[in-house]
Amino acid sequence: MSQLNTSNPNHFIFATDTLEFHVLGGLSTFGLDRLRVTLKVNRLDDEFHALRHNIDLYNANGVEKFVRKLAEFLEIGTSIIRRALQELISKLEHFRLEVLDQVENEEAEEYLLSKKERRSAMDFLKSENLLEKTNKYIGKSGVIGEENNRLLMYLIFTSRKMENPLHCISFGSSGSGKTHLQSSVAELIPQEDRLSLTSLSSNSFYYFKKDELKHKLVLIEDLDGADDVLYPLRELQTKKRITKSVVQKGIGGQGKTKNLVVEGPVSVGGCTTKESIYEDNSNRSFLLYIDESEEQDERIMDYQRKVSAGKVNIEDELWAEELLQNVQRLLKPVRVINPYAEHLVLPKSVFKPRRTNAHYLQFIEAITFYHQCQRHKQYDIHTGEEYIETTIEDIKYANELLKPILLRKSDNLNGATRNYFERLKIYLKKKGDTIFTNREMRKEFRMAESTMRRYQLKLESEGYIKRRKDIQSDSFVYEIIEQDEFGELENSINKALGICLDKLIKTS
Repeated sequence: MSQLNTSNPNHFIFATDTLEFHVLGGLSTFGLDRLRVTLKVNRLDDEFHALRHNIDLYNANGVEKFVRKLAEFLEIGTSIIRRALQELISKLEHFRLEVLDQVENEEAEEYLLSKKERRSAMDFLKSENLLEKTNKYIGKSGVIGEENNRLLMYLIFTSRKMENPLHCISFGSSGSGKTHLQSSVAELIPQEDRLSLTSLSSNSFYYFKKDELKHKLVLIEDLDGADDVLYPLRELQTKKRITKSVVQKGIGGQGKTKNLVVEGPVSVGGCTTKESIYEDNSNRSFLLYIDESEEQDERIMDYQRKVSAGKVNIEDELWAEELLQNVQRLLKPVRVINPYAEHLVLPKSVFKPRRTNAHYLQFIEAITFYHQCQRHKQYDIHTGEEYIETTIEDIKYANELLKPILLRKSDNLNGATRNYFERLKIYLKKKGDTIFTNREMRKEFRMAESTMRRYQLKLESEGYIKRRKDIQSDSFVYEIIEQDEFGELENSINKALGICLDKLIKTS
């Protein structure tokens, strides 16, 4: 039997004793109910006298007309052409099924660490002060400033390998560097474990293969352009799987229902400028507020100047990046048990304590998971399952890293308004005053009037400032009512966490 030559994916060749068939443009694997191809057919002894035709080889009437046309054009018997076409159809069907089986069964190639890479990564994971060293290497990889946010994000992304991954949303004004921070930290996660999405349709997530997203990091650069997929994202975060029923044509053109199932869990990272719009998604995520201070601006601009001057060693940055990627590759799924969990109590000031408490406990587990190479492996006496235990040091690390998160979770103000209010208090403290005008603040902060009014209305409605008429200038001025409220809230959270930790230390 003649062979089908598929060495060129855009030009298959099939030859019999008399005829030569050229399948131009390759073969589509979409839709097994059709076999549409573009054929070029010629006699073996005359390759220049060829007939070109676009045809569905599953259309019996069309094929029969093509046979008669080809017989007349090439001056050859119809029986010879029919037999050759049937053989070609059989070859094409077999090839298409092989391709589909290969696509269905193929998995992402696992990166094989060399002995040197494995040894370096293992030495790193067994280092003392692992979190401090990790944060240092994140900085070495080129992530400037954002010391707390970058380590938080790295640990959240690491949790993708756990059964209950964590998620984060980065907030900041346009041009503040939120997308850059997310993409830079994501570069420290192996490429085979992350999926970066920029443009999505409402059904995009349902058409991934069943396990294609399992334990992956899913990154969305701009949540503002992903409205259609926010619901399936929430389902993946909460239920760890999404399903959708679609109707496909079956035999005879009849409709047949097929269930599309995509399994999680996944860890999701996203960026946006709009805090309130994504409340349902943000309730499931850690909220990271980008550092928009003048000091951070100066750090970034200084780094940019050094890069331009050729004073930044790019090779060192790539080396640190590769090392942290290899560290991630060494981490293996393992169950984490926190023997202190029943004694951990969040500050009463935290809003939505049920979900926040779950995030708090999961983050502690993520820190334990990251320290797995330093923990004694234990085994459940009933199931034989391997597990590691949380230490008090893990809880201490978690408390330090999560203080800004818990502080935001306890605040009546959203992040943007709080940032403005704190800048306002610093400005007035330097000035030695508590009274200000809108015009003065717009000029000082270079802020649009609409943005300023939005902040002022929020602060006034929550009772942080009050408006009164200035007798001397015959205009309205604003006065801060509580100067130290945010500091007092921070102290109360620190005190609550400290008391809880002291109790654990005394009873352990």
